[in-house]
Amino acid sequence: MNEFSSHAACVAALVERHGARQDALLPLLHDLQAEVGFISEEAIRALAAALNLGRAEVQGVVSFYHDFRTQPESRPVIKLCRAEACQARGVEGLIAALPDDFTQRVALDSVYCLGLCSVGPNALVGGAVQAHLDAEKLQQLAGVKS
Repeated sequence: MNEFSSHAACVAALVERHGARQDALLPLLHDLQAEVGFISEEAIRALAAALNLGRAEVQGVVSFYHDFRTQPESRPVIKLCRAEACQARGVEGLIAALPDDFTQRVALDSVYCLGLCSVGPNALVGGAVQAHLDAEKLQQLAGVKS
């Protein structure tokens, strides 16, 4: 859990850091999600008020970018690159080789390029980029196989 008693308090601290500018919305949302793990309705209202935006405008940005979560995620999150280079290097086969219960134990999100195209398939696990993935390494990184 973070140091803030509410999402609104976290938003207030982040707005103080970034400034109450509408063009800071995306960095604020990314920092908020990094801090608390998801973007709550309370945070959306607080951001809208702080940036003098409509709640629907903030909600629209949150819902447009699939990277933002509106509910807490209790499972480990792995962001697997599904861009062309990782597809060419076998990311779809890697997914097919995972055990059936893998996505019940791990939240598997898609991202589109982590910038290591020559050493794919790649994933972002706990904020660190992992390259040269195969199904076994991915399961080890997710903590579902030792």
